[in-house]
Amino acid sequence: MSPRTAPPRPASPAVLLALALLAAPMAGRAAPAAAPAASPPPPAPAAKAPEDKGSLTFLLENDLFYDLDRHYTNGVELAWSPAVGDTPAWAGRTAARLPGFPADGAVRVAYALGQSLYTPDDITVKNPPKNAQPYAAWLHASVGLLSERNGRRDQIALSLGIVGPAALGEITQKTVHRIVGSPQPKGWDTQLDDEPAVLLLYQRSWRQARGRGRGGYFAYDFTPHLSGALGNVFTYADLGAVARFGHELPDDYGPLRIQPSLPGTGFRQGKARGTGFGWYLFGGVEGRAVIRNIFLDGNSFGDSRSVDKRTLVSELQVGLAVAWRDVSLAYTHVWRSAEFRSQDAYDEFGAISLSLRF
Repeated sequence: MSPRTAPPRPASPAVLLALALLAAPMAGRAAPAAAPAASPPPPAPAAKAPEDKGSLTFLLENDLFYDLDRHYTNGVELAWSPAVGDTPAWAGRTAARLPGFPADGAVRVAYALGQSLYTPDDITVKNPPKNAQPYAAWLHASVGLLSERNGRRDQIALSLGIVGPAALGEITQKTVHRIVGSPQPKGWDTQLDDEPAVLLLYQRSWRQARGRGRGGYFAYDFTPHLSGALGNVFTYADLGAVARFGHELPDDYGPLRIQPSLPGTGFRQGKARGTGFGWYLFGGVEGRAVIRNIFLDGNSFGDSRSVDKRTLVSELQVGLAVAWRDVSLAYTHVWRSAEFRSQDAYDEFGAISLSLRF
């Protein structure tokens, strides 16, 4: 593989975000009327507007788009987000008790199932060098709550899964490579061992600028965000922003991405949904301070492959999203700075997402 010269990397702010999340019971009856209220009443799910529908999103991230096969090499995710009016009661009660969530925000729940694969630069070697990205796979399911009010979105998600052979990374990659005619990977015997995978994620986004150009055809917005993750898979804090420009911008936060990444959403809403054609260009930048990355640090307990990770990682993305009625398609080009000391070039990969509303 020929060496590549990295473009100027986005600045990586050394920001460590203190993440304090408080979970509360999600079930139970209300107290008797005579008892004083211990907390504000949970927000009732908003009545479903005629254009408010659930969204099913399929997402594929892969470096094959750029003739690469290394490091974070593949990710797939299937996400379902019901309409706001179909938000279950437990989600409203839980959101009402989460610190920082607006008590009167519109609450939405999201479910996802995904798999991510990691490999070294040279997959044709049975015993990769010790300073190469370890082979690893992550199979995970997640449930998340999103609350939005006045252009501010809060999101919390819990992901449970497995890292290791039980995540089925070897059979997945070998099957796909057989279908597309790519070289077969030979080093999966060196992958990380099986380990339960837990990840708690919190994100907050603010839409700081929104407007229309002269004539009203074009629209734009600018949305900074901060987030933090805690778990044995990833522990990090990040800060970044996304800008969009186009026609009939939806009231979401950009295309869905697999963590760690810039934030997006697995649903589409807004003025253009279900009514016609819309499109927008987008770009984003993010800096991450990484404390834990199991795919570089290795298994939490016992011996496994590992490399010396970099604490500060930056990411840049650009892309295009188009929507027509209840279908939307987006493509994102991602550049990610080197994540470990012996990595000699930045990574890049593509992400394509297809969303259907019904």
